[in-house]
Amino acid sequence: MQLDQLQNFCVVAKSASISKAAQQLHMSQPNLSRSISNLEKELGQPLFHRIPSGLTLTDTGKFVLNRAQQIIDLVESTRALITDDGQSGIIRIGAIPTIAPYFLPGFLKKIADEFPASTLHVNEEVTSRLLERLNLGEIDIAIMAHPVDAKYLEVIPLFKEELYLLTTIEHPLFATHRTGQQMELNKLAEYPFIMLDQEHCLSDQITSFCRQKSFQPLLLERASQLTTIQELVSLGHGISLVPDMARQCDHDHLRHYIRLKNPQPTRTIVMVTNTYRFQSKLLKACLKSLKKYGDKWPKRNA
Repeated sequence: MQLDQLQNFCVVAKSASISKAAQQLHMSQPNLSRSISNLEKELGQPLFHRIPSGLTLTDTGKFVLNRAQQIIDLVESTRALITDDGQSGIIRIGAIPTIAPYFLPGFLKKIADEFPASTLHVNEEVTSRLLERLNLGEIDIAIMAHPVDAKYLEVIPLFKEELYLLTTIEHPLFATHRTGQQMELNKLAEYPFIMLDQEHCLSDQITSFCRQKSFQPLLLERASQLTTIQELVSLGHGISLVPDMARQCDHDHLRHYIRLKNPQPTRTIVMVTNTYRFQSKLLKACLKSLKKYGDKWPKRNA
């Protein structure tokens, strides 16, 4: 059973006439009749009732017409998705949970505007899972925070992002900040921290920053989302260090964000791709667009 046979059959079924179908297909009537006859022989049943007024589908013909249309649609959609024209196709983007809800919406809109014929699939996973999926070819781009243990993967820096001290307006640290005193990282040593679960790279980064100032953060609670951390801080459970992305989306007047000094905690946001796998024109264009979007991100959100 060949695709052109199914296509010919569908045209004949819709026109109910060999002669009309032959004109539409720019085929001779004998060749078209032979194509339908060969399909019927392969299936072992007639597809049409031949009557003086034209052709009508048999029950088998009705069933085959439905299946043939499904097959043709699937083939055409597959061809459209893999056509390397730089405009159409599927792009699979992954991002870690501390980046995805803040950074991706604007970027996805940009891609949808620039490449309206493309299809975007989004995955939100922790770093280790994204790297695994990149190696397996299950995603095309991963957006995460440095450092990245990415053997055989290309890591491209996008921008640096500050981490802010999150507390409440009733916390002693807020009072200290209001007096104009410079807030340094080692002043946090005596206060309990709320951090993300250990599988999140942000927790390791916060611990590393604290150790640079010769103290281990006093861990009180862990959460799986930054929004949960923000709410726990509001309830007076402790303090935390939160990325600027999350700070900008927080409009709760009971929470307060303080810029730290000496050193100023930051993280580097990177995009990671698997250069050992085929990169379509569309993917290469999306990577360029992502790099430009990342370059402008700090200025746009300053």
